[in-house]
Amino acid sequence: MKILVLGSGAREHAIVLALASEPEHHELLAAPGNAGIARDARIVEVDMLDPQGVTQFAKAEAVDLVVVGPEAPLVAGVADELRAHGIPVFGPGKRAAQLEGSKAFAKRIMEQAGVPTGRAVHARTAADVAAALDDFGAPYVVKADGLAAGKGVIVTEDRDAALAHAAEYLPQGSVLVEEFLTGPEVSLFFLSDGDTVRALAPAQDFKRALEGDAGPNTGGMGAYSPLTWLGERFGSIEAFVQEVTDTVALPVVRELDRDGSPFIGLLYAGLILTPAGVRVIEFNARFGDPETQIVLPRLATPLSTLLMAAADGTLEEQPDPEFRDEAAVTVVLASEGYPASPRTGRAIEGLEEAEAVEGVHIAHAATARQGDALIATGGRVLNVVATGATFAEARSRAYEAMGRIRLEGAHFRTDIAAAVA
Repeated sequence: MKILVLGSGAREHAIVLALASEPEHHELLAAPGNAGIARDARIVEVDMLDPQGVTQFAKAEAVDLVVVGPEAPLVAGVADELRAHGIPVFGPGKRAAQLEGSKAFAKRIMEQAGVPTGRAVHARTAADVAAALDDFGAPYVVKADGLAAGKGVIVTEDRDAALAHAAEYLPQGSVLVEEFLTGPEVSLFFLSDGDTVRALAPAQDFKRALEGDAGPNTGGMGAYSPLTWLGERFGSIEAFVQEVTDTVALPVVRELDRDGSPFIGLLYAGLILTPAGVRVIEFNARFGDPETQIVLPRLATPLSTLLMAAADGTLEEQPDPEFRDEAAVTVVLASEGYPASPRTGRAIEGLEEAEAVEGVHIAHAATARQGDALIATGGRVLNVVATGATFAEARSRAYEAMGRIRLEGAHFRTDIAAAVA
């Protein structure tokens, strides 16, 4: 197939790598891509936020499938325009993408579908925020209602900090103040064709910038899979997945269909396992980052088959995806100053040495070529991804490889998956 992947991060690189590893030998295109993606796909000049431009390009190039990686093109309506012209696309339409684009929309859909989630107040003024904070009490949880690239959430004991966070986003519309839920967090992806869903493997990511889950929230500093400890609580990983499928994914997909917004693409369920049961923290309308980087390397079923089945409405004909037993760990290398004010433009060295470690590959997140040099262009720069027979082996490989990479001022967490190794 000729497949166009939209996006420029490590998530998109992971998708491209998975597609490139298939024996079918697809022709892979990417826009805008990055320096790593350019090794595995042809970079093309098309604005991924321009629905008409993407559609015209896909038609002219006779693209068989478009895969939308990040959330912004979805909210811009790229998938709608492609579908209107009969081009298969993996990614929900603009209205269904509001499941991520608007926290208030997501809460309404969850309430109508009977999906278990925490209490929330949709606040439009500082006074509304203050009243909700006092009602729920500390720890305080405040979320930007719209897209915030994974950084619109604050969880804090400091009421003034919660108010300040809300004040940052209120001029853009509104915020959600939510009750604080406690328990381990799990990310679970569902492929959907608007009617049928198929689950991928659960994963766990690490949002805080510093060891021991300290520091500010980030877009994610690492992740691991499989979550073998789910068996202690649910009997098996499969039992957990089935519970979430029945109580979360299918009800939401069916409610969106009733709403006139069929969800075709990747439903990301951010979950928390509270003492009272599984609760949804948030939904995303696309593959999660950095979880995709460790879920897809374990996927034994061809990714292209699953994506096309979701795009053309034949997912029901596909069996549940199969996964390899190996452990997978990813560690994010971040620029100095990330997440508040990352320093960019610095040279990256040592990637060949890093990828020489057995079981390791690098997913590029924010890189570009400047002459002969590879430079960092954003906050999260690289994902070191390692697999192994055990988590101890995968972690050892990941950190050995990370130790071979050189980027002035860069930082990474040293405790990713430590608890399961």
